[in-house]
Amino acid sequence: MVTVIKIGGNIIDNPAELEQFLTDFSKIEGPKVLVHGGGKSATKMAQNIGLEPQMIEGRRITDAPMLDVVVMIYAGQINKNIVAQLQAKNNNAIGFSGADGNLIQSVKRNHPTIDYGFVGDVKQVNTNLLKTLLDNHIVPVFCAITHDKDGQLLNTNADTIASELSIALSEIEEVTLTYCFEKQGVLQDSEDDSSVITAINEELYLKLKEDKVIHSGMIPKLDNCFNSLSRGVQKIKIGHHKMLQNPDVLHTTITL
Repeated sequence: MVTVIKIGGNIIDNPAELEQFLTDFSKIEGPKVLVHGGGKSATKMAQNIGLEPQMIEGRRITDAPMLDVVVMIYAGQINKNIVAQLQAKNNNAIGFSGADGNLIQSVKRNHPTIDYGFVGDVKQVNTNLLKTLLDNHIVPVFCAITHDKDGQLLNTNADTIASELSIALSEIEEVTLTYCFEKQGVLQDSEDDSSVITAINEELYLKLKEDKVIHSGMIPKLDNCFNSLSRGVQKIKIGHHKMLQNPDVLHTTITL
């Protein structure tokens, strides 16, 4: 069993929450992979230097100056901070972008109406190298940067990276995928943290999206969930990191 976990949202921006998450994560036994975002930190840094971030349906537009920012924040500051903290918790972590070891190769997004800039869609995962790392008790920590094999770094949705890594690994191992953020799960009412939808299948998801209950960044997250389940991932959960050590904590389970 391989455990793939993606963290984002306010966990990364809150040192106390991040510390507690990494403590919980460090206690997970067996092979595991961590994927992190960092969009809020990148947005803050961009604004500090006079750039105005642009988002469309939860996805970031990445021009050349913004790419410099996200590489610096994702692959540098956030990634190495997480790796250092995991090492302090006796997890032998190594930080990766998709370019390292050609672990995740992407293609620049070609959208018919929107120019996303230097945004990548995952083309392939180097499953053999990833398995070698896990077999040698390495904990890979992936940031949301990939490459196109022609020397270009690409900003890539961290939820998608977690999904594609899970799909690749599911060809050789049983995989569980967990998305951790500051909420208890997918909410019926974004203003009510207790309104967790405990189970979502694809039919319900489409209705909730049509009714605008699910919107913005939750759309690509759930799109990735259903893509993962349809391609071999065994189990997917969304919720607060407290569920890592206490399965009875309220959360959302995604099913086909």
